[in-house]
Amino acid sequence: MRRFASFREFYPFYLGEHAHPVSRRLHFIGSCGVLALMGVALWQRNGWWALAALVCGYGFAWVGHFFFEKNRPATFKHPIYSFIGDWVMFKDILTGRIRF
Repeated sequence: MRRFASFREFYPFYLGEHAHPVSRRLHFIGSCGVLALMGVALWQRNGWWALAALVCGYGFAWVGHFFFEKNRPATFKHPIYSFIGDWVMFKDILTGRIRF
């Protein structure tokens, strides 16, 4: 297992694991779903919506990895950096730094 000293060191690796545009789009859609479902969870005060958010986020991302990237999600070996990477990539797509 490759070790990373910081998120700054990890992020280029993370982006390399998300080179396929469909995979990036699926991650982005899943993240949008997470935000929407977490909003519903807070509004309804119902934790089941938070569970749905978790399934939505990981579901879309893992389809991207297994069917388009043909790799294993970084979440399995680097869960914290991967979680942060999801949201940094989401921001980078929103700001145009990474192509959607």
